Amino acid sequence: MEQRLTETEVRTRFITPAIRNAGWESQQIREEVPLTAGKVKLKGNLASRGEGKFADYVLYYKQGVPLAVVEAKHNRHTLGKGMPQALEYAEMQDVLFAYSSNGTGFLEHDFTKSQSNCERKIKLDEFPSPDELWRRYLAWKEIKPEHSQTLAQDYYTDPSGKAPRYYQLTAINKTIEAVTRGQNRILLVMATGTGKTYTAFQIIWRLWKSKANKRILYLADRNILIDQTRVNDFKPFGDAMTKIENRTVDKAYQIYLSLYQAVSGHEEARNIYKQFPPDFFDLIVVDECHRGSAAENSAWRAILNYFSAATHIGMTATPKETSDISTTEYFGEAIYTYSLKQGIEDGFLAPYKIIRVRLDIDEGEWRPTPGMVDRNGNLIPDRIYNVNDTDREIIFEQRTRIVAKRISDFLKQSDRFAKTIVFCEDQDHAERMRSALANENADLTAENRKYVMRITSDDRAGKLELDNFINPENKYPVIVTTSELMTTGVDAQTCKLIVLDSTINSMTKFKQIIGRGTRINEEHHKQFFTIMDFKNATKMFYNPQFDGEPEQIYEPGTNDPITPPDEPTDKHDGGTGGSGGGGGHRVKYIIDDQPVEIIGERVEYHDRDGTLITESLRDYTRKKILNKYASLDTFLKTWNEADRKQAIVEELEKLGVVWSHLASDVDRELDPFDMICHIAFDKPPLTRRERANKVRKRGYFAKHENKAKAVLEALLEKYADEGIKNVEDTEVLNIPPLNQFGSLIEIIDSFGGIEKYNQAIKELEDNIYNAA
Repeated sequence: MEQRLTETEVRTRFITPAIRNAGWESQQIREEVPLTAGKVKLKGNLASRGEGKFADYVLYYKQGVPLAVVEAKHNRHTLGKGMPQALEYAEMQDVLFAYSSNGTGFLEHDFTKSQSNCERKIKLDEFPSPDELWRRYLAWKEIKPEHSQTLAQDYYTDPSGKAPRYYQLTAINKTIEAVTRGQNRILLVMATGTGKTYTAFQIIWRLWKSKANKRILYLADRNILIDQTRVNDFKPFGDAMTKIENRTVDKAYQIYLSLYQAVSGHEEARNIYKQFPPDFFDLIVVDECHRGSAAENSAWRAILNYFSAATHIGMTATPKETSDISTTEYFGEAIYTYSLKQGIEDGFLAPYKIIRVRLDIDEGEWRPTPGMVDRNGNLIPDRIYNVNDTDREIIFEQRTRIVAKRISDFLKQSDRFAKTIVFCEDQDHAERMRSALANENADLTAENRKYVMRITSDDRAGKLELDNFINPENKYPVIVTTSELMTTGVDAQTCKLIVLDSTINSMTKFKQIIGRGTRINEEHHKQFFTIMDFKNATKMFYNPQFDGEPEQIYEPGTNDPITPPDEPTDKHDGGTGGSGGGGGHRVKYIIDDQPVEIIGERVEYHDRDGTLITESLRDYTRKKILNKYASLDTFLKTWNEADRKQAIVEELEKLGVVWSHLASDVDRELDPFDMICHIAFDKPPLTRRERANKVRKRGYFAKHENKAKAVLEALLEKYADEGIKNVEDTEVLNIPPLNQFGSLIEIIDSFGGIEKYNQAIKELEDNIYNAA
C-alpha cells in the first residue's frame, strides 16, 4: 500500500470496495452516520454544543436493522486503532459486530463469539457478507430463521425523512427481538422527552406491517395523551386506527387507542372492554405503565388480565417500585433503558440549573396565638403547622406574594416571555398564584390577559389554552399555574422555567414534572432550562436512583440576585379546598399579616461530569490545579511559554475548574492567572485593574507610536474589564472600541505586519503578568 494516505483515501480506495465486494449493496451501507447531537454545554446563560459522535460506517441487513460498525483510520495507524470507537458505537446501537481498519485488512470483534476468538484479523477480501452476519445474529439472538421476517420489516419513514435516533432504534429492535422470541411481558424505560410515543409507533408499525401482530390496543390514562398520539405519531395508521370513546366498540379496526377509563369502571356494565373476545388483541402497549397497570388491584390490571394472551409492552420514564406497586413485577426487568443522564450527555435532552429559594416561614414551625382567627373570622386550630401544611391547610398571603415576586424578578432579568410552569399544591393555590403573578406583571398582563393563566382540570378556559401554551409558535400564555393536570402528557418544548411550589414526596412525580422542561428546541432558543424550587423538592436529585445531576444549584440569600453568577391523579387536582371553595370540604385558614422573608445562602456546584462537589470550591479547584501543575515554578514556566494564555485557562476548564463559579466565590475582578496562583500556591492576588495600572506606570507604551500605541492602550483596558481572552483574539479588533482605529488589516499594518503585531501582544502580556 502507498504510504501516508489520509483516512478518506483509505476508505475510498480500500475499505468501501472491500465491503462492496463482500456483497453489501449501496442501501445497506451508510457512511458518517450521526449518533449523538453533542452535549449542550452551559456557561452562565450561554449554551453551546459539544461535538457529536459519528460512525464511519454502519452496515444494515435491512433498513433499521444494523449489523456492523466499521471505524477507519489512516494507514500510519495500526489495524486496531479504531477498535475502541467501533466497540463504543456498536454497544450504543446493540450491534454485534465491530470492525477497525487502516486499509490493510480488518480487525473483527464478534460479540457473539461465534468464531474461535472474539477478535481476529481478516484480509480485505475476507470481509463477511450480509447473509453470514445475519446468520450469526439470528443464532445469537435465538431467533429461528422462519421468524426473521418480522425483524427485517422496515420502519415507517415519513415524507420529511424523519428516522429513529440511535437509542430509539435500539429500543425498537430489542422489543421486536423479544416479541419474536415469544416474550409476552416487556418493559421499556425511556426518559421524558426522548420520544416514547414515536418509539411505540415504530414498534407497532413494524409488528403490524409484518403481520406478526394484527390487532393492537394502545392504552393511556390522559385524554391529551391519546389525542396527541392520534394526530401526531400514530397518524400514518390512517383508517386502520380508531379511538374508543362514548363507550362504543367497533371491531372493524386494527389499531385501537383508548383511555383505560373509557373501557372500564367500578360497575360491571361500564367494563366495555369485555365486548371484545379475550383473544381479540395480539399486542397491548401501555403508556406511562408505572401508574395503574403496576398495581394488582387497579382497573388497568383488570384489563390486562382479561387480554392476558396478548403481548403486553409497558413504557415509562419512571418505573415504580413500592410495597404496593411494582412495575417490574408485572412487566419484568427493562429490556432497554435510556436515562435522562444519557439523554443530556448525548445532547438530545436539555441540561438544567436549579435555584433553591428558602423562606423563613418554611424553615421551622408556626403556631397561632391563642384565639387567633384568620381573614374570614375562622378560629385557627391551636396546633403546630409546618411546610407540608402551607397552602394546603394554612395560607400565608405574603408568602404567595414573595414567591410570585421572585419568579417575576427572575424572568425580568432573563426573558419575560420564557414559557414557565408553576406547580402548586392544589387548584386553589394555583388560582392565588395566578393572581399574584398577574399583579407582579401588571404591564404585560394589561397588554394581553393571557400572559398569566391557570390551567387546571376545573378551569375550562385555562384548559382550552393548553395547546397554545405548548405550541412553540404561540406567544401566549407565557406563565401557567397548575397543580396536577400538567405533570404528565404535556410536550412543552419551549418551557424554560419550572417552578416547584408544591410538596413532592414521590420520585416518580418529581421526574414527571421535571420532564416538562427536558425538550430541546434550538429554533426557539431553548437549549437548557431552570428549576426554581421553593419546597426543597430537588433533594430528590441526590437520590442515587435519579439518573442525572443538575449543572448548578444556587441558593440566593436575602439580598442576592435571583439568577445564579405523590403520584399524579385527577382526584388530587379536583379539590379546590378553601373556605367556601365549592369543590372540597377542607377549610383553609388565610393569614394576611404574617411577615415572610427569603433567608440563607448556599451555593452548590457540579463538575463537568455532573458530579456534586462535596468539598469547598477552593479545595476542589486547588486539587485540580495541583494535579496538573505540581509546583508554582512548573505553572509559571508553562504560562510564560504559552503562545495563548487562554489555552491554559480552557485546558483547566476541561479538567473540571469552573471559572464562573470560582469568580463568584473568590473575586470577580481576578484574572484566572491570579486565581490559580492564589488558590493553589497561596500567592497574594492582584485584580485585573491593578495589573493594568502597573503596566501604565511602567511606561510600556512609550516604545510605540500613534495608532499602535492607542490600540495597545485600548487592549489593556479591554483586559482590565474582561480578561485576557479578548486580548489574544484578533477578532476583538473588529468590535468597539478597537474598530475606531480602522479595519483589522489597517490596525495590524500599523504595527508593521502580523508578526510584529503578535510580538507586541506577547510583550503586552509579559508586562501584564510581569513575566510571571
